[in-house]
Amino acid sequence: MARILVIEDERDLQTVLEYNLRQAGHEVLQAVRGEEGLRLARDHRPDLVCLDLMLPDVPGTDVCKALKKEPATRGIPVLMLTAKGEEIDRVVGFELGADDYVTKPFSVRELLLRIQAILRRTAPAPEPTPRIEFGRLRVDRDAHRVWVDGEEVPLTALEFRLLVTLYERRDRVQSRSVLLDDVWGIQADITTRTVDTHVKRLREKLGPAGEYIETVRGVGYRFAAAPAGAHR
Repeated sequence: MARILVIEDERDLQTVLEYNLRQAGHEVLQAVRGEEGLRLARDHRPDLVCLDLMLPDVPGTDVCKALKKEPATRGIPVLMLTAKGEEIDRVVGFELGADDYVTKPFSVRELLLRIQAILRRTAPAPEPTPRIEFGRLRVDRDAHRVWVDGEEVPLTALEFRLLVTLYERRDRVQSRSVLLDDVWGIQADITTRTVDTHVKRLREKLGPAGEYIETVRGVGYRFAAAPAGAHR
């Protein structure tokens, strides 16, 4: 079904993850050190990397940076596994380009659902989609590139999907739970703040075009119906 690389130094957890991933039909590659994991990622191009942040040789954050820096591995989605559950840790993980963040101890069933969600949303689109031009904003959905006032803005995979989802439903309010289901691909009451974190960072990255994403108090978010006040 998919080739998944697990970079995790806890042997018992490695065994559990390998068994359950294989039962779900996936091919599993394993590494206990960050450098070993990077080598496997370069050589085998997995469909997803499950990455522990506390590794014996290098921090998992450095592994994620390296994956996202190299053109050959940049597009591989990363799911971070960590004992750290503070919001700042999650924000740092997402800023590095992680697609999801799971705190230990975790339910294997939930992890499998999150993996399925990532694989589903990162699967290549079956048909090409047109470009978006909206005021200051220009988006090439096929190339996953975004420009504001002609200057390219680097977005993570999740930020890009969030932006496109909001745009496609412009002038319609999207609740946090709907965005969790449609953008993240899961329903989870405990992660609604994740939506707020991503919207905040997306607005900051979009600069003047960030005003197109409107907050509807007590409900969620809405993309403006028209780019009022935008440069022509």
